[in-house]
Amino acid sequence: MSRGIRNLIVSVPTDELAADLGALPDGVELVVWPMDGPAPRERFDIVVPPYMSMARVLERLDGVDVALVQGQSIGYDGVADILPDGLVFANASSVHETSTAELAVGLAIASQRHIDAFARDTAAGRWDAHYTHSLADRRVLLLGYGGVGKAVASRLAPFEVELTAVARRARVEEGMPVHGVDELPELLGEAEIVIVTLPGGEGTRHIVDDAFLSALPDGALLVNVGRGSLVDTEALVDHVRRGRIRAALDVTEPEPLPAGHALWGVPGVLITPHVGGDSSAMAPRIAKLVRAQIERMVRGEAPVNVVLGGAGS
Repeated sequence: MSRGIRNLIVSVPTDELAADLGALPDGVELVVWPMDGPAPRERFDIVVPPYMSMARVLERLDGVDVALVQGQSIGYDGVADILPDGLVFANASSVHETSTAELAVGLAIASQRHIDAFARDTAAGRWDAHYTHSLADRRVLLLGYGGVGKAVASRLAPFEVELTAVARRARVEEGMPVHGVDELPELLGEAEIVIVTLPGGEGTRHIVDDAFLSALPDGALLVNVGRGSLVDTEALVDHVRRGRIRAALDVTEPEPLPAGHALWGVPGVLITPHVGGDSSAMAPRIAKLVRAQIERMVRGEAPVNVVLGGAGS
């Protein structure tokens, strides 16, 4: 998609993102459009939809001439079903990996060291010292070795864990031996902590099922910062209720997790409400990516991160 257009029309959903972009090249018109109503232009070169709400707004692009839809999330499962025909979609690779990896390690530490329980003790004014498990020296299985998985691996290195990486296919990448998913049955029995960073979609749906969970040793910890669809929730509820395993989840199925759901309040379960990428690291990084896309389009270059609708998709 090399248009070579210099008079670009770009929409962003918030005044904050518009401000973060700073001064743009000559000939770029910036429109703030939260996509809460009809398109204010018949044509856009780049449209940035609001964060975490594409399912509700992408239909507003139907009939609008748009060269590139720039999402603000890494994941894009389900977008193909709602993206109007003929549009090109890019994900936000490079924006959320660091923050999501940070939360993954934080969830593992919080669960291992019972920080959630100590927080409840703090609120209650209760001093209750007790033995906990370290992250150090644990056997950690990292399921997913894309951008987030690699970021998790690099952050785990100082914690002196025994790390095993697993991805769709076996390989050696930058010195890291990566096992294929077909090897999981032989690997799960040794995993004390499993951190899941895979993308969603039919190919990975319920990869963490009853057989997967049953293969883990008693007391193992499951950390999911990928997508809720990766885990069979019914199977997970069964295992955590029996005290077989523990779970630290930033994503769930369903999501949001409704009031009264069986996962709420279960001992050994820690839940954060899908906030892996939603930190202070996001704003400057999404601005950097959008600005890069604008500058590439000004130069007549193809955008980065195209995952749907491009020549290679």
